[in-house]
Amino acid sequence: MIEKLVVVAIGGNSLITDPKNPGIARQWDAARETCRHIADMVADGWHVVVTHGNGPQVGYILRRGEIARREAGIHDVPLDLVVADTQGSIGYMLQQALDNSLRRLGINRTVTTLVTQMRVDPNDPAFENPTKPIGGFMTEQEAEEAKAEGWQVVEDAGRGWRRVVASPQPLQIHEINALQILMLNGYVVITCGGGGVPVVRNEVGSLRGVYAVIDKDRASSLLAQTLRADLFLISTGVEKVSLNFNTSDQVDLDQITLEEARQYVEQGQFPVGSMLPKIEAAMDFVHNGGPRAIITNPQNLTRALNGETGTRIVPGG
Repeated sequence: MIEKLVVVAIGGNSLITDPKNPGIARQWDAARETCRHIADMVADGWHVVVTHGNGPQVGYILRRGEIARREAGIHDVPLDLVVADTQGSIGYMLQQALDNSLRRLGINRTVTTLVTQMRVDPNDPAFENPTKPIGGFMTEQEAEEAKAEGWQVVEDAGRGWRRVVASPQPLQIHEINALQILMLNGYVVITCGGGGVPVVRNEVGSLRGVYAVIDKDRASSLLAQTLRADLFLISTGVEKVSLNFNTSDQVDLDQITLEEARQYVEQGQFPVGSMLPKIEAAMDFVHNGGPRAIITNPQNLTRALNGETGTRIVPGG
């Protein structure tokens, strides 16, 4: 048995602290800062499983592919391979940064990344209604140019325009047995990167990738439920969840019950492209038996664990 198990979901956007300067060096800085706080959690006795988003990174890779195809005739990279690529690259950054942070604290633990496939339903209605934002934010003019190239584009919570792809519901983590063996042997595992590579079984039972990106918060919630985690912790770009976000009437939330969260969702308090998936993932975890979920930003992970900040979602009405 593993006591004090926490699933920490790191947002892909939280690794890009300045959208106007998303270079790799800055992503390294963000990964190292985040992992310092995760190492503190390990030092405090938590067994940590880490997941991460990849929306911006997937968009950048696809964009580079488009430019390369026009300029040099280089082939496209299918979306499932791009998701797998980002599982490896972001996982590598996190596992190296976390290994270094643990060693500075005198903790000798092996950190590893598990490339993960996530089963989805081939008939999921999400394939007919793409909603998952990927890539960086665009101006309206850039969005029109993207539409002309065949992309579906939506306005994202007042922050700009982004491309969208299908985001089917995650059903089953294909490598769950391998993950549990690694955990039970003391490894700190980075898994379900970008929500996992979405796959379906064809008519003869073989797995194949599909053109989609799974929401990492929903996948992380499924993982936390499957592992019966004691805590589901979502690391994002804000310290607390807010009502009336970015208005003069903004109210930051310290703790809300499951029933209160449902009411706020019904009121449309949380933008579809940003906070809503996180709230829904936290609600799903708590509804299905999880003791509590916390939403905060990377630099406040430790303080949120101590009850000093962040937003806690707990059972009750």
